[in-house]
Amino acid sequence: MTSLPWHLYLLRCRDGSLYAGITTDVARRFLEHASGKGARYTRSHPPDAIVATCAYADRASASRAEHALKQVPRARKLAWLEAAAAGT
Repeated sequence: MTSLPWHLYLLRCRDGSLYAGITTDVARRFLEHASGKGARYTRSHPPDAIVATCAYADRASASRAEHALKQVPRARKLAWLEAAAAGT
């Protein structure tokens, strides 16, 4: 049995804010957020786009990356995810 890779994703919300999360299916999770069935934050800040994603081998790695991403200032979030995706 092969497990699906986990993804760290970054959403842009309609009010311009950013939301980060992890999942094995980014498209499905985006639809959940957009329909109001996702996280509490995205119920009041509906997303309008997936900004970036980065794959990880397991949930633990994705969770650590999510935590690290949430610690950096908003201005650095996109650059951080792009660098992680490039493997630097």
